[in-house]
Amino acid sequence: MPKKIPMRQCTGCREMKPKPELIRAVKSPEGEITLDFQGKKPGRGAYVCPDLDCLKRSIKSRGLERAFGKSIPAEILTRLEAEMTEETP
Repeated sequence: MPKKIPMRQCTGCREMKPKPELIRAVKSPEGEITLDFQGKKPGRGAYVCPDLDCLKRSIKSRGLERAFGKSIPAEILTRLEAEMTEETP
């Protein structure tokens, strides 16, 4: 029997995709929001496609804010965009 692959919904395009194909955004217990490319950091997670357009769509539609239950300052959002462009080719 094949191993079940968990599915997660992208907060940008709202499509269900296999968890390994997505990037996890994490709100740590201290309230810091970062991107977790390994998927191992502790805290509340939300997922986004490894595409800058999906991240921008998620920011515009406030998908990450809904997932974390709090408003996200603009400087953190620009830092997330910078992290995304550094990691993805």
